[in-house]
Amino acid sequence: MIQNILKDKPTKLFLGFTAFFCCNALIAEAIGTKLFSLEKLLGTHPVNFTLFGQKGLSFVLTCGVLLWPLEFVLTDIVNEFYGPKAVRRISWTAVIFISYAFLMYFLAIGIPPADVWIASSGKQGVENLQNSFSAIFGQNMMIIVGSLVAFLVSQVVDVTVFHSIKRRTGNKHLWLRATGSTLVSQLVDSYIVLFIAFIKYYSWQWILAVGMMNYIYKFSVAIILTPLIYFIEVRIEKYVGKETAHKMKLSAMGKENE
Repeated sequence: MIQNILKDKPTKLFLGFTAFFCCNALIAEAIGTKLFSLEKLLGTHPVNFTLFGQKGLSFVLTCGVLLWPLEFVLTDIVNEFYGPKAVRRISWTAVIFISYAFLMYFLAIGIPPADVWIASSGKQGVENLQNSFSAIFGQNMMIIVGSLVAFLVSQVVDVTVFHSIKRRTGNKHLWLRATGSTLVSQLVDSYIVLFIAFIKYYSWQWILAVGMMNYIYKFSVAIILTPLIYFIEVRIEKYVGKETAHKMKLSAMGKENE
């Protein structure tokens, strides 16, 4: 039986998508503890926007946003060829793996460090390796919860909007359903994590302003990455064959017999 599975190209493709999706999500969560300045990265001056009464806003983002757009691109591709059930399956798989990873992080933080490891702090230019390890991997629990909830809800929104547009456009206008669903789901994602993680510490105005700055970045990246979706679609059709790809799209919409 396993040989038949390994010979089936759509199945192998889905396994590859699932592996990348989960791995990419886990890496994004792990590196999300670091903040960076988009303006510094691009070599420009801070934008200093004023939104919702909050002044001097600039694009200070988590490193996780560098990878999350790929999750939504892959979500649209899986949506197109495998359907909503497949998206839900890989989304829950990713959440389980991320939750497991953070559990291991916290267990590792609690393990007493070896003296020789602490003694090597100075050689590595770090004041205390244990404290540094805890700071990097010990993210605030509410940020973790907010991130996972935002991820799951935004995935549901993405799937719903994607298929709502596809029912009206058929197989035409992939760019519209892919970009449209991502733009809506990213707006939801941007605010859920902020509300859950920071509503106790910051005002609604601050959350609305920072969320909009994050969304502007995600909005821009979603549009930039639209050609990538077409490129992947073409590669899939070449890999499985146009006839098989067409059947996969019909099956994704629950129209296997058409």
